Amino acid sequence: MDKIIIEDLSLQYADGTESLRGISLGIREKAVTVLFGPAGGGKSTLLRCLNRLNDLTEVKASSGRILIDGRNILDPKVDVIALRRKVGMVFARPVVLPMSIRQNLTYGLELAGEKRRAKLDEAVERSLKLAAIWDEVKDRLDDPAIALSGGQQQRICLARVLALQPEIILLDEPTSGLDPISTGKVEAALQELKKEYTIILVPHSVQQAGRAADYAAFFLQGELVEYGEGKTLFTTPREKRTEDYITGRFG
Repeated sequence: MDKIIIEDLSLQYADGTESLRGISLGIREKAVTVLFGPAGGGKSTLLRCLNRLNDLTEVKASSGRILIDGRNILDPKVDVIALRRKVGMVFARPVVLPMSIRQNLTYGLELAGEKRRAKLDEAVERSLKLAAIWDEVKDRLDDPAIALSGGQQQRICLARVLALQPEIILLDEPTSGLDPISTGKVEAALQELKKEYTIILVPHSVQQAGRAADYAAFFLQGELVEYGEGKTLFTTPREKRTEDYITGRFG
């Protein structure tokens, strides 16, 4: 079943850079959908449309609809703060708050009004376990998060999103700065998380796209070239442009 339905979505920035042209796509519930392709193809723009982060940029023109559970999130009446709790995002560079590991996870919940210590502690443990980092930090929750390695910080950022109990997780090249071991841990966490969450990933390489994708969408210069099941698209793509990119002939 589709959790998100994108209908004829087009977007152009004020300076004319990376835009989307007539994107229509259904994103399956409780699966990893990978958006891949060369830089400037529109992948990150689409990701930012899904939780309205493009509201913070200068957009010259946009049209189309994005339905999440049947509701158009581009409607001006949508509560954007509530939307961003439902649709969490992890960026390429981990940005931990200048606080303890524990406070990084409870900060958003406390802002939302949760004051009960038992509930906060429960959320900390649950989200750290889901992000596959509990065993590494459970004895140092009051240490500064900044003292962790880059790979650990990225999983803290993932746990921080999970603490708010979203339904959808967006990840924009979350392992681009990480070593292979840390990358493997993040990828393994995503495979567990998809049992409960709808995950949309912009990977940092074609190889990662192939490993992670239940479903995959290939983007080129703002156009959706091809979409399908990951194992099919990466072995027998229908489009020559997709095949050329996957096999390294361009991009």
